[in-house]
Amino acid sequence: MHWVFLFLAILFEVGGTVSMKFSEGFTRLVPSILLIVFYLTSFSFLTFALKAIDVSIAYAIWSGMGIVLISIIGYFYFNEQMSLGKVIAILFILGGVIFLQFTSKAHS
Repeated sequence: MHWVFLFLAILFEVGGTVSMKFSEGFTRLVPSILLIVFYLTSFSFLTFALKAIDVSIAYAIWSGMGIVLISIIGYFYFNEQMSLGKVIAILFILGGVIFLQFTSKAHS
């Protein structure tokens, strides 16, 4: 169940970040409220996940997957540029999260 909590934390974090973009610096009410609600919900689910998942693993997955998903959303929805360097950097982040997960299981 803790991995489900982490997955939900990631989804709500991504929702909060998208809302942040739409809030235009807290100048739009509904996205600003959603930003706060999504981030509070994300942190709540992350807190539940931390009951059984090491903080280093959970936070790396939460932040790393958030970066990957936001980058994809930014490219497809917000028409942000996706250079080769950006793709390589994102792959390094993803690889680091995977490596951290595998090495932590090997030492458990």
